[in-house]
Amino acid sequence: MKNFDINEDPHRRYNPLINEWILVSPHRSKRPWQGQKEAITATSLPEYDPTCYLCPGNVRANGEVNPSYENAFVFENDFAALKQEEIVFETANEDSFFKAQPERGISRVVCFSPKHNLTLPEMPVESIENIIHTWQKEYTDLGNVDYINHVQIFENKGSVMGCSNPHPHGQIWAQSSLPTEVEKTQNNLKAYFDKNGSNLLQDYLQQELKLNERIVIENDHFVALVPFWAIWPYETMIISKRHLTKITDFTEDEVSAFAIILKQLTTKYDNLFETSFPYSSGIHQAPTDEEEHQEWQFHMHFYPPLLRSATVKKFMVGYEMMGESQRDITAEKSAAVLKNLSDKHYKQ
Repeated sequence: MKNFDINEDPHRRYNPLINEWILVSPHRSKRPWQGQKEAITATSLPEYDPTCYLCPGNVRANGEVNPSYENAFVFENDFAALKQEEIVFETANEDSFFKAQPERGISRVVCFSPKHNLTLPEMPVESIENIIHTWQKEYTDLGNVDYINHVQIFENKGSVMGCSNPHPHGQIWAQSSLPTEVEKTQNNLKAYFDKNGSNLLQDYLQQELKLNERIVIENDHFVALVPFWAIWPYETMIISKRHLTKITDFTEDEVSAFAIILKQLTTKYDNLFETSFPYSSGIHQAPTDEEEHQEWQFHMHFYPPLLRSATVKKFMVGYEMMGESQRDITAEKSAAVLKNLSDKHYKQ
């Protein structure tokens, strides 16, 4: 019988945010790859595309014309996942196997830049600050709608993540219910706060800073790290150092620091395989239900699918679908790889 080695032996890690486990199999990262490879998305895009429905001055799918915007531009999603009108609905039978309920909400698109070819890592910090200010305004405006209890800010970058348009943009879905992943996080943050009288992510961050094994970037106000329980190969999370429950709590110094760490992290992603790195990212923050949520700590997740190169991605299949999430490369190894990458974009 051998002694356990967390860097070599299969083991499970616990995610306290959603109360789930993940299987880690570090020895499998040595296996040869003969599976699916993705085509590299062309990175040579024009600054303006006359056929793009997000570029300034162009006609969108609904016939409306975009203004000649110079900074971040927000509009109602032409193919919204949620609808604003109120629907009359009789209470569902709670004993039924066929429960359903209407969901009311608002879906918006946020164009990050008027330039069709300018993603976050290649933007100046000042432009990213403008995006953050836009997120703050949208969180406030949407959160003040009487039936909105949650505002989800997110970005799907790259065609491999299902993004239908390469123009740099994100989305905001605001709705009356807490989404499933957010509700699980809410419940676990609240349970920890009620039991310990402190904030789960603040306590976790302090331990991570002491260990310094999974820290990728740190500045005066934020830390980017690979979570101990990360699922995706190069998954990261940005956590505020100060206790902030929502993006509107930021000082101007924190807006600048957040913009800088966003640029640095996404630059490292692009530098990893020298490609425009795909990912899904999203901000998790307090609900907008007018309740105090001291259990919440502002944080942002990045879930990138690439595993070994610009053409090899991680698939969630088989065991992951039937059993639980699984990864090969350890969180510590991926953190070290990202940390050692340059903050200067490879195109420069």
